[in-house]
This record gives sequence, structure tokens and C-alpha cells, in this order.
Amino acid sequence: MEDSEEKKTTIEKAGEDLFNFAVDREDVKALVARLPEDGHIQGVTVEYELQILKIISVGWSISYYLEKSPEKTQLAELYWQAVQQFSKSLSTSTEVMIGHAIDYFQVLKDRLYMYLDALYKKPDASQPVAVIGPEFARTCGNADDAFTILTGAKMFSATIGSVKQYLEETKLG
Repeated sequence: MEDSEEKKTTIEKAGEDLFNFAVDREDVKALVARLPEDGHIQGVTVEYELQILKIISVGWSISYYLEKSPEKTQLAELYWQAVQQFSKSLSTSTEVMIGHAIDYFQVLKDRLYMYLDALYKKPDASQPVAVIGPEFARTCGNADDAFTILTGAKMFSATIGSVKQYLEETKLG
């Protein structure tokens, strides 16, 4: 029984750690700071979409790296519940500031389905990052911009790599 309690604590901590990592903005800011300042890239849009990509990449990574693990469902539920609470709070704050409702959790779900659909439509892509980067750039309104493609690809790649490493270090993955 004690081992089960320890595992539960590890999963709960992992859910919290992964959520905190997903909403941390330091890497988002660093990637945006590296964008060229030539005016055709909308930095605010890229920053907004990078945060969304990071949040959904963490959730995707949990399911991907724990595909055959019995902890997958519980960890994914803990993570997405935290994201939903965060989204609710963000939506409420945004409504107060701009005067109309925005369902941030729905935005996250829509983007997740958009990226999954893009991956589904290109099953022959050698790496998911080769699909995610261009899809990210298209979402930002810069479909042909190499810097925007690379920025999305870097965020996705770095995020899934960090989640994989974390899951291995905590012996969950």
C-alpha cells in the first residue's frame, strides 16, 4: 500500500511540475526575442501562439511518452485539469480587461485538434516537428516565413524533449 501512495504522490507532483513548466513564459520570451525585427512577423501573435503550442505540446507528450504506461491516464487528467483551471482564470481576467468572453480552454482544444489533424494528414513526415513548425507558422499568418517555422519547431522540439527527460528522471516514462 505504501508503494501505491508513493506512486500517487509522484504522479500528482508530476502533474503539477508539468503544468508549471507548460505555463512558464521564459522560453517563450527568449524565442520571441530572437525573431528578426523586419516588421512582417507579428511578435505578439507569435508569442501568443508559442504559449499555446507549449501547453498543448506538454499534454501531447504525456500521452505520447506514456502510451503504454498505467500512469498515463491519471497524469494526463491531472495535467489537463490544471490547464482547464488556469484557462478559466485567464478567460475571466481577459473578459474583465477587454469586455467580452474568451474561452481559452476551447482555444487550446481547437489548436490541439488542428495540430493533430496536420500530423494525421502527413503520416509520412519523418518527424512530427517537420509538420508542427509549418503549421505553427501558418497559424501565425506567416506560412512561408522560415523564422516563424523554425520558432514553432524549436518550441515543440524543446518542449517534448524536456517532458521526455522529466518523465525519465521521475521514472514515469
